Amino acid sequence: MKAVAYRQSLPIEHAESLLDVTLPEPTPGPRDLLVEVKAVSVNPVDTKVRKRAAPLAGEVKVLGWDAAGVVKAVGAQVSLFKPGDKVWYAGDITRPGSNAELQCVDERIVGHLPKGLSFAQGAALPLTAITAWEVLFDRLEIDLDTRGALLIVGAAGGVGSIMTQLARQLTGLTVIGTASRPETQAWVKELGAHHVIDHTKPLSEELARIGVPAVSHVASLTQTHLHYAEIVKALAPQGRLSLIDDPAQPLDVMLLKGKSLSLRWESMFTRSMFQTPDMQAQHELLERVAQLVEDGQVRTTLAEHFGPINAANLKRAHAFIESGTARGKVVLEGF
Repeated sequence: MKAVAYRQSLPIEHAESLLDVTLPEPTPGPRDLLVEVKAVSVNPVDTKVRKRAAPLAGEVKVLGWDAAGVVKAVGAQVSLFKPGDKVWYAGDITRPGSNAELQCVDERIVGHLPKGLSFAQGAALPLTAITAWEVLFDRLEIDLDTRGALLIVGAAGGVGSIMTQLARQLTGLTVIGTASRPETQAWVKELGAHHVIDHTKPLSEELARIGVPAVSHVASLTQTHLHYAEIVKALAPQGRLSLIDDPAQPLDVMLLKGKSLSLRWESMFTRSMFQTPDMQAQHELLERVAQLVEDGQVRTTLAEHFGPINAANLKRAHAFIESGTARGKVVLEGF
């Protein structure tokens, strides 16, 4: 089968940073689906793994943690899907990724592709939808009765774009997104944020400007180390902070003590990596998001289509993600 992989960790501009390769077709395990991949999207995790995780000598590594496709075959114990089903998923970071014509993925972290979405539109959503959902409802423990204000730092990116929609549709919180450019500020507002503020300025001052003295919840999605002190200042006593990025410097947790603030990390790969008892929660939340899409409450966050799935186009996508200027999601489709 065709795939895109790498043999060593290299800067994206290097000629061999990503390569077109031919690999054997994978064989599904008992709970696996064998999926014919139709479209993929590129996330910051793709670029981070490429730069940090070198394959074993003589081997190649296939990236890709967002896909939409069609089930070609199922393992002996599969009960949630059948061949021919259209699916979407974000996969498992410990297994070969979706930048290949065929991929094996555990059915417990897969959902049915929403009716009415193309494969490209669907591929833009799974990883960010799972991450956003888990931040809001598992880590920050928000429910329909929660009151206050949610600050989303980096609301124009992939996770922020879906989190803004979920928070507006499924919670009673005042949703405040951050974005620094006119086009990204307009995007966040269009997705449903009540307010948009500029994260290149002190967050506490920006919140004061819009008449919000403090927020009850913060989802920090990018450059947390740059905003951490301001996030602590902006949070109300007993507030909650969840983050998903890799801060470039250690965070001083002692700053949280005076206000009794809570900090919760989120990694959407935790459930699959550790085969947790509630692993199937990701299947269930993808099914719920699919219904929201079909009902018109949530829309795809596809913003850029980079053409077919090949090494040249994936290099362009990685470079674009690494530039830090992406809005929404970058998708590639077909081999």
